[in-house]
Amino acid sequence: MQDSERLKIAIVGSGPSGFYAAEALLGSGLDVQVDMFERLPTPFGLVRSGVAPDHQKLKQPIRVFEAIARSPRFNLVGNITIGLEISVEELRSAYHAVIFACGAQKDRRMDIPGEDLQGSHTATEFVGWYNGHPDYRDHTFDLNQEVAAIVGQGNVAADICRILMRPVDELRSSDIAEHALEALSESKVREVHIIGRRGPVQAKFTTKELREIASLTGTVSTIESGHLEFSDACSSELASNKSTVAHKNVEVFRSLSTNIPDGSRRHIHFRFLASPVAVLGEERVESLRLVRNRLSGDPFNQSAIATERVEDLSCGLVFRSIGYKGVAIPGLPFDHIRGVVPNKAGRIHANGAVLPRLFVTGWLKRGPSGIIGTNRADSLETVQALLEDLSTFAPSRAPGLDSILPILEGRSARVVSLVDWLAIDGAEVERGNKAGKPREKFTRIEEMISVLSRRDEKDLQEDTSNVHARESALQN
Repeated sequence: MQDSERLKIAIVGSGPSGFYAAEALLGSGLDVQVDMFERLPTPFGLVRSGVAPDHQKLKQPIRVFEAIARSPRFNLVGNITIGLEISVEELRSAYHAVIFACGAQKDRRMDIPGEDLQGSHTATEFVGWYNGHPDYRDHTFDLNQEVAAIVGQGNVAADICRILMRPVDELRSSDIAEHALEALSESKVREVHIIGRRGPVQAKFTTKELREIASLTGTVSTIESGHLEFSDACSSELASNKSTVAHKNVEVFRSLSTNIPDGSRRHIHFRFLASPVAVLGEERVESLRLVRNRLSGDPFNQSAIATERVEDLSCGLVFRSIGYKGVAIPGLPFDHIRGVVPNKAGRIHANGAVLPRLFVTGWLKRGPSGIIGTNRADSLETVQALLEDLSTFAPSRAPGLDSILPILEGRSARVVSLVDWLAIDGAEVERGNKAGKPREKFTRIEEMISVLSRRDEKDLQEDTSNVHARESALQN
């Protein structure tokens, strides 16, 4: 690549990993232009549509992302799906390099009979629904059921439990979608079972999330005291300095072991050493069949082994929250078992060979692990690999958006720019102010585009009015 040529990089995906990659590139000291492609008209990925509405402080990274986006060397190219409106090869031919930061968009399946019965849902569906994600706006959840089961014991499972069980008045001042607020206000769910295949020591909650569940207004949380009698392997795990969170979690669980279910309050029950083997029901969920497990193996490497003990848990709703996996992108290699794009330190590989100038970061790179901030180090590694490979880039000029925008226009794609997003953002905040909320999200893409159409029409009217005023002044 010629020294005088501005380095033009496309980033696909506008979540944390994408923005942290942009931050690293813009701060590299090189003359870099970053164009960020996003399939929705709205940026920020799971920080916008995955963080629970009652956890507004966790959305503060958006302020960092907004500062990155204000760089004059940054463009947002929203409402564009790579592999649909524009191909990977077209993108690669227009840029010196492309970084894919699309996250993990699908839930892992339990692969058990009855999993697709009415009333059985994925975590992504429910989280997207209450957060106003356009993909899940029209999903429905039968909240007339009194008992729900959540399979999985991580923070997403905790989020689902809280949204189901938190008094709806405590959600009204959040940015929860209005359609979800209305449905939850009529909810009859009074009992939630949070199910894990291993024991309390191996639960993946952060302690803050766990304590928040345990202190929800109008609820009582319980656990079978027998699950707090630990084997030597579990005791060894707890004694390790690597188990600070597990040790604190166990303290919380111990405090719950003396709680007694109270018919006047809603009930959250933590169930351990149990795995679902079937969702039962004729046309919809009626119960969840569980097999009881025992743990086997060395500390930090214990597996859940099924026993012969089976029980049926009566419930009308099942949510699976057992992890996420990426989605294949046309034109890129994909590991369907792991749900990631094959790579080494962010360099995309196919059949053992590096694909020049193609990189990956975030969950699509390493799988769904870590918290929002974890993506910064991950993206730094990928950007470092890109910078190390600069000498191998083709010497030809990279046209960037100059060649991409005409292609998109020819395919009648409506690009949403950063200025467009700011107009949508302002409209959402204004709607929220009227309702006493941080924002009231638009939950349909056509609603977002309509905001831009009204703005464009207003600008055109103002321009026309200004022309007429100038003409009148000249005539006078």
